Amino acid sequence: MKVVTAEDMREIDRRAIKDYGISGTTLMERAGLKVAEKIKELFEKRKIIVLSGGGNNGGDGLVAARNLHEWGWNVKVILLSNEKKLSPDCLEQYKIAKKSGVPVAFNTEISGKDLHSAVVVDAIFGTGLSKPVTGRIADIISFINSSTVPVVSVDIPSGISSDTGQIMGEAVMADYTVTFGLPKRGHLLYPGAECTGKLFVEDIGFPDELLRSEKIRVELLESMDVSLLIPERRRYSHKGDYGHVLVIAGSRGKTGAAFMCAKACLRAGAGLVTIGVPETLMDVFQSRVTEEMTLPLPDRGDGTLSSKASDKILTFIADKADVLAIGPGISVTDDIQKLVTALVLNSAAPMVMDADAINALEGNKHIFRKAKAPIILTPHIGEMARLLKTGPRVRGFILRSATENGVEGSREKLRHQIEKNRINAAISFAKETGTYLVLKGAPTVIAEPEGSVFINPTGNPGMASAGVGDVLTGMIAGFLGQGLNPLEASILGVYMHGLSGDIAANKKGEHSLIASDIIEAMPEAFLSLRSAS
Repeated sequence: MKVVTAEDMREIDRRAIKDYGISGTTLMERAGLKVAEKIKELFEKRKIIVLSGGGNNGGDGLVAARNLHEWGWNVKVILLSNEKKLSPDCLEQYKIAKKSGVPVAFNTEISGKDLHSAVVVDAIFGTGLSKPVTGRIADIISFINSSTVPVVSVDIPSGISSDTGQIMGEAVMADYTVTFGLPKRGHLLYPGAECTGKLFVEDIGFPDELLRSEKIRVELLESMDVSLLIPERRRYSHKGDYGHVLVIAGSRGKTGAAFMCAKACLRAGAGLVTIGVPETLMDVFQSRVTEEMTLPLPDRGDGTLSSKASDKILTFIADKADVLAIGPGISVTDDIQKLVTALVLNSAAPMVMDADAINALEGNKHIFRKAKAPIILTPHIGEMARLLKTGPRVRGFILRSATENGVEGSREKLRHQIEKNRINAAISFAKETGTYLVLKGAPTVIAEPEGSVFINPTGNPGMASAGVGDVLTGMIAGFLGQGLNPLEASILGVYMHGLSGDIAANKKGEHSLIASDIIEAMPEAFLSLRSAS
């Protein structure tokens, strides 16, 4: 399903009216009716307080109020605007509501008595909000949030940026949101996602051609589409048909990262997995591996890889491996930096890079343009900030120099800027570097070099735990080894990773969830996803 910005939605509205002859009044009537129908579905008949602004969102609220009134509900509308400031469509709906007998008041105070046993309909601001909510309306929103009444927002919770999900001054905490045509970015990005509550995307008659426009490059992953990416297992096949993945992971004190990454890779369906390990730790690894194989690599004598390991790794790739996964638990040293650089520049196999492999290239994002094979990067926000810390600007948001106000201070500001602009940051980075970017977080977004972005809906807070990222690296590498292209492997890996986490959390709870639980849940996730196709 496509996901839109406010500007995207305005263009859909404009074309529906201009090119398809659907009037703005018709769209508003349909939108308001959908809100009313959803309220009727969700609640027993009770008092309804509709808070309407002076724009078209307020007009939607007035239509909903009129329909509920006609169905015999106790409805009161409070217009938080002066009559002279109502938009033309909102003014028309106000006049119709008055003629229909709907009680409408301008700018009256709201008391606890008004809210008693009521449902509040938030139709104050829509997707076009461009400045922070302040003053009396901010006070009203705060008062509503402090109450226990259920809230239904029209289109998007008032005070949420429809493009970034950021709170603009003060924002409604809705229990339900009814939006139209397509979800907006602000519904899915935090903190907007938390304010949205349960989201309902309703059809109000926008032509499918507009909703499926190729100009809209952001999509929400859906199980039906993702299920089609699961690689086939042919009856007449052998392990060599499903890829050989070389996992470069682990160092002294961090061997678990290598085991989790490799095990997840096998669970994802890879035919063969070899773990490349520091040779001084071979006894540790050899005593624990079962299905995996090991490749001893030159190290510095302290349990971390030497830069001299690059030749042996590249030879193994040339002879045996189809995919290289690197980063979990390898530590960050000068030798690791040289090793990772050499592999990026010389590996003929596609790479999945995570954790310390990304940290080793701090401030050196331009190296990816020199890579011989496709690269998938899986950073969290902190690792992303390290990669970008010396960059002066990425389209859509500004990156400040790491030397300004100190490295740590700048990095924290950069992390904040990336988080506030998660989608634009991902788009810009993937385009600039030619990589496939899996920007982990809530939600994880996947960007590819041509400018498309995918938002993942699976996963839960219990997955904020050590080793969970190592599992994701292994899963993506496993799917890549089975012949999926980098974008497909990233999409399936991220969705399956979150789905496995959700299955594990349903059984063990979020607080007790650990990375190995996710690996154990992968078989059930496969079965669940297959049933969606």
